[in-house]
Amino acid sequence: MATQYSDNVVNPNPQALGIASPFVIRKIGLSDLSDALRLGWEDFKAVPSHAIILCVIYPVLGLVLFRMVLGYAVLPLLFPLAAGFTLIGPFAALGLYELSRRRERGEEAAAWDAFHVLRAPSFGAMLELGTLLLVLFGTWIAAADALYVATFGHAPAASIPDFATRILTTPEGWLLIIVGCGVGFLFAVVALCVSVVSFPLLLDRHATAIDAIRTSLRAVMKNPFVMAAWGLIVAALLVIGSLPLFVGLAVVLPVLGHATWHLYRKVVEPDPNPPQEQPRAPKGHRYAADFPASLFPWSRESK
Repeated sequence: MATQYSDNVVNPNPQALGIASPFVIRKIGLSDLSDALRLGWEDFKAVPSHAIILCVIYPVLGLVLFRMVLGYAVLPLLFPLAAGFTLIGPFAALGLYELSRRRERGEEAAAWDAFHVLRAPSFGAMLELGTLLLVLFGTWIAAADALYVATFGHAPAASIPDFATRILTTPEGWLLIIVGCGVGFLFAVVALCVSVVSFPLLLDRHATAIDAIRTSLRAVMKNPFVMAAWGLIVAALLVIGSLPLFVGLAVVLPVLGHATWHLYRKVVEPDPNPPQEQPRAPKGHRYAADFPASLFPWSRESK
C-alpha cells in the first residue's frame, strides 16, 4: 500500500489534477496549408483596403530603412532589418486575425473592427509575447551587426557599389552570407515555433502567454514537416513581396496574416464550450467628424 501511495504522489494524473492542456492539437497535411492560403486570399479580397491600411507600414518602413542607410552609413544592416521584421510579423498581424475571425463568424468586418483586438481577454498576454518577439528581433540585429564587424571590421562601406563588391566578390563576403543566413534561419525557426498559432489562440481563447507558447510548440512537434513547409512558404512569399522595394508586402503580409488565422483553426481544435458573446448593435451612419473616435467604439459604450 505504501508503494502504491508513493507512486501516485510521484506520478500524479494531470487530468485528475485539472492541469491537462485544454488545447487539442490536430495532425494536418500539406493540403491544409494550401487551403489556409486560399482562405487567406479570400479574406484579403473581401477587405483589401482594410488589410492594406493595416500593413502598408511595412513598405513604408522599407523605404525609411533605405533612406536611413543612405544617410547614416548603416548599409550592412539593411537586409537584417528588413528580414528581421518578419520575426515580429505575427504580432503586427493581430488586426488581421480579428478581421478573419469576424468573417468566419459571419459578422461585418470593417476597418475599425481590427482595433477590437484591444478588447481581447488575453490582450495582456499578447503584449507579453509581442515583447518577446521584439527582444528576439533586437537580438538578431545585434548578432547580424557583430557578424559583419567580425568579418570586415568597423570601417563603413564607402558606397553601395563598394558594399556590394565586399559582399558578393570576396571570400569574406560569401562567408558572411552563409553564416548570416544560417544564424537568421535559427532565429526564424525560434520565432516560428513560439508564434505559429500563439497569437490567434490568445485572440480566440482565454490563455496565458506561456500556454500559447506551449501550444505552438506542441503544434510544431506534432506537425514538424508541415510546419517546416509553412515556414518555407512564408519565407518565399516574403522574399517575393520584398523585391519591388517592399511594396509587394502590402499584399503578401495581409494574405499571410489571414492565412495564419485559418492555419490556427486547422491545427487547434475549437473550444467545445465557447463563451457566449452579446450580439452587437447594428452600426448606424458614420461621419467624418467621428474620426478618429470611430476607431475606438468601446469608448462610447461606457458612456
